[in-house]
Amino acid sequence: MIKPDPKKELKKQMKSAARLYAVQALFQMEASGQTVEGIQQEFENHRFGAVYDGDEMAEGDATHFRALLNHAVNRQARIDQMTDRALVAKWPIDRIDPVLRALFRAAGAELVEMATPPKVVINEFVDVAKAFFPDGKEPKFVNAVLDYMAREAKPEAF
Repeated sequence: MIKPDPKKELKKQMKSAARLYAVQALFQMEASGQTVEGIQQEFENHRFGAVYDGDEMAEGDATHFRALLNHAVNRQARIDQMTDRALVAKWPIDRIDPVLRALFRAAGAELVEMATPPKVVINEFVDVAKAFFPDGKEPKFVNAVLDYMAREAKPEAF
């Protein structure tokens, strides 16, 4: 049996945490009007690895976190248009839950601007949806929307 490489596992966990933090940061930016720079500093200095009520938060991959945030902000119009095409016509992106909107922007940034395989992006962000909506139908909805977006962004991967 092949033993998993602890360094690779840690790196994977840190990227997963960066995705979760990116969704939280994009949500907070929209809700509060904070700048990318301000939110980035807040998360890296006060959220990554922080302890709340005895629970330690995961350490995030700062490079991946910054890339997701910056690409989501810089490519927001393109990502939102992709998301709109993936949604039912009666539900444009501005009418969906703000957490889902932030999630689609972060995932869209990774699909459009980064080399991560689309299936990895979909799986990772479905897991993020499960963290925010553990008992809801949202993870299945996220899976369907991201599958559509991934096929548009990287058709060669399917």
